[in-house]
Amino acid sequence: MKISDSMRILFTGGGTGGHIFPIVAVARELRKIQGDLELFYLGPSDFDLQPLIAENIKVKVIFAGKFRRYFSIYNFIDILKIPLGFLQTFWYLYILMPDVIFSKGGYGSVPVVIIGWIFRIPILIHESDTIPGLANKLAGKLAKRIGVSFEVTKKYFSAKKTALVGNPIRTELTRGNKEEGRKIFKIKSKDPVILIIGGSQGAQSINAIILEILIELLKKYEIIHMCGSKNYSQIKKLAILNKEKKGSILEKYHLFPFLYEEQLKHAYAVSDLAISRAGSGSIFEIAACGLPSIIIPLPWSSSSHQKENAFTYAKSGATIVIEQVNLTPHILLERISYLISHPDLRKKMSECALKFATPEAGNKIAKGLLELAS
Repeated sequence: MKISDSMRILFTGGGTGGHIFPIVAVARELRKIQGDLELFYLGPSDFDLQPLIAENIKVKVIFAGKFRRYFSIYNFIDILKIPLGFLQTFWYLYILMPDVIFSKGGYGSVPVVIIGWIFRIPILIHESDTIPGLANKLAGKLAKRIGVSFEVTKKYFSAKKTALVGNPIRTELTRGNKEEGRKIFKIKSKDPVILIIGGSQGAQSINAIILEILIELLKKYEIIHMCGSKNYSQIKKLAILNKEKKGSILEKYHLFPFLYEEQLKHAYAVSDLAISRAGSGSIFEIAACGLPSIIIPLPWSSSSHQKENAFTYAKSGATIVIEQVNLTPHILLERISYLISHPDLRKKMSECALKFATPEAGNKIAKGLLELAS
């Protein structure tokens, strides 16, 4: 029931905001290759969809039920959402009838992939992590093509339709400027700069450790700390209290709930070291910017995929991994000090990161989608 001659590409994915930025990256590459496209997103709205809207992707929201592998009252509520989500998806796909579907996985993508398969719409899925989630394990059986970020992930899918492409990132993030970064973040000292990426999941543990050692860090380093929107108010209050006690040293502490793209690209450029969780998006962004890092995997991530992500990346020589069970203030301070005091090691880590990076991933996926759609 298509009412337009323009090629229509539908994106789906949902569960965390980590599904959104790869979609943005692929959408930008699609428009570079072919301008006359209609781009849509169909999925849940339980995270910020503004980045998609900013890219002129038309957003359609559906109910989506999350299957939790532990007891939760929300499991009963989500059971009611599932049939509603399938009905909504059937209606939207019937009206839109896209030429191809790109799924990033997550529970929000399940009804879109299943109904899309029923309508015989070609589907390309992408798995960001080393270990696929339940949604992509199912979608892999229905998809025409599968892209993975890590070589080790290929074993979970059919070899005939699976390709190693890397993780699509916004390539604009690699175009930051160190001097511009110093202006944006008001960095006045000549001390090394450490970027701490708290993110949306499991940021509290890292934030707590950072606050515990903050004064020690600020004696030697400038700190850019993205702490997550949920944690910002509390951490800001603690920082203000510390400033009253410790004085001007807190001027070297630059706290943000979230770093927008224009800020983030310059944060990567001005930093000497990054500390991050092991989400695939963060790993591949850090790698593409050639930034040495300390990676702290989220211990309760599904199927321990963050731990696998971290140690797979560490094999490249680009990062040091600290498991949370071993994360103490003393150990984190020691690792930071060791890396900062060994510039030759950081240079080697930077080179390894750039070799690991896959800045062309978005372009490869975009070309694959256009091939399936034609």
